[in-house]
Amino acid sequence: MSIELWEASYLFTTLEFERRFPGVLFKSPRHLVNIWGAPLIGEGTEIAAFVEIGDDVCIGRMCKIGAYVFIPPCVTIGDGVFVGPHACFTNDKRPPSPRGEWMRTFVRDGAVIGARVVILPGVEIGEGATVGAGAVVTKDVPAGEVWVGNPARRITRG
Repeated sequence: MSIELWEASYLFTTLEFERRFPGVLFKSPRHLVNIWGAPLIGEGTEIAAFVEIGDDVCIGRMCKIGAYVFIPPCVTIGDGVFVGPHACFTNDKRPPSPRGEWMRTFVRDGAVIGARVVILPGVEIGEGATVGAGAVVTKDVPAGEVWVGNPARRITRG
């Protein structure tokens, strides 16, 4: 690909991102973020490099999404949520399943998800909950609680 063609595609990508996601702050050139389908991303949300966001995803306002985060379809993230680098959401309990069998995952307002956390499908992380780095979340995390480990277990009550 020639430099001129690359620059033209980058400008198009930048303009397209600004049109589709007004008020969203991309912390890297937009071509380093893979957004497919029609996700909803709230104003003031910051998205780092190498993030993948799928169709049927909803991310609230004023969130921070770290580098290399994977957010597939059927994930809803509330307002003010922090998602650390390399976190991975999943939506398919028994892959490969048809799309109609995927499970929805919810992260409620103000939750904190540490680096390299894996969140299995159908889980809800409660408002203000914290999931420590490297945890594997296999069941719901109640509001205000802190969970760590593999599988993730509560270490403090809300």
